[in-house]
Amino acid sequence: MEFEIIYWSLLEHEGWNLYLAATAKGLCFVGSQNQPFEELSLWAEKHFPGSTLIQNNEKLQLYVEELMEYFQGKRRTFTIPSDYHGTAFQVAVWKALCEIPYGETKSYSDIANHIQKPAAVRAVGTAIGANPVLITVPCHRVIGKNGKLTGFRGGLEMKKRLLELERESMSVTT
Repeated sequence: MEFEIIYWSLLEHEGWNLYLAATAKGLCFVGSQNQPFEELSLWAEKHFPGSTLIQNNEKLQLYVEELMEYFQGKRRTFTIPSDYHGTAFQVAVWKALCEIPYGETKSYSDIANHIQKPAAVRAVGTAIGANPVLITVPCHRVIGKNGKLTGFRGGLEMKKRLLELERESMSVTT
């Protein structure tokens, strides 16, 4: 892979502290809640070897604004460009996640069926775990078949907070 500059910023808003990163093409990483910068730097080393991380709040402003609107309950869909890379299977799973409506949840087997790979439930789970752009590719909306919260790169507490935020936002009368 060719040398690439990845710009990053720290989103800090009402208890949410997440590192965001973007290439010239779009958002490529949303970090886990309250994780150190090392989460981003290790991810970049693995997925963009030879890249350079440069802090640039101005270049990340649009991404920060849309995520802040989401946290405020003012945004249900994202219009920001993404630049995520994965296998064809991973990308199919991530695209399926983007079709889960705001405030709703699906099971891993629902996603496997959606991408027409009903026997690939475990592989779907692995692809979801590799999602580099939390929140904007809403893997937090995938739960166990029994309705329980299951694995999430950002931790189950973050997943719970995101689902609660969406439920509360849905119940607010506009």
